[in-house]
Amino acid sequence: MAAEQSFALPGYSLRTGSTLDRATVVKFMECTYRELDPQQPTGHIAATVDRYLSRDTPLWWVNEDSTAAPVGAIWLGQATDQRSGVLHPYVLMLYVAPEHRRRGLATALLAVAHRWAQQQGHRQISLQVFSENPAAQALYQSLGYLPEAILLKKTFTANGGL
Repeated sequence: MAAEQSFALPGYSLRTGSTLDRATVVKFMECTYRELDPQQPTGHIAATVDRYLSRDTPLWWVNEDSTAAPVGAIWLGQATDQRSGVLHPYVLMLYVAPEHRRRGLATALLAVAHRWAQQQGHRQISLQVFSENPAAQALYQSLGYLPEAILLKKTFTANGGL
């Protein structure tokens, strides 16, 4: 599972999460979705967390030194590379509270995930980012993430028509 790692960002500390953090994971994921689109339904998030949160999915929390509540998190799952079939870590959630952004927390959390993945012998890590989140896209690209696929979706009407 996730070992403690150094987190050299002044004023913040890192701790390893667990399945006991389910409610906070759900809350952070709901915040992410609502920030992108306040009308977006979030009822499915709890079921998603229940499906994937386990002792085998590393989770790290960032706390501001002056508060007990976390202000950021990164949670990793597992994905299969569609081309090679290789299992690798996948960022299920990366979230930093708005009042703590632009301080390097997301970059530091990704560095923790990268180190963990490499220590586990993985040669890649992947993630998905919403197309309407250019700030996140810019961050990931600045850290060397490259687009590999385009997710296409077709929505059907309620009566099943096209």
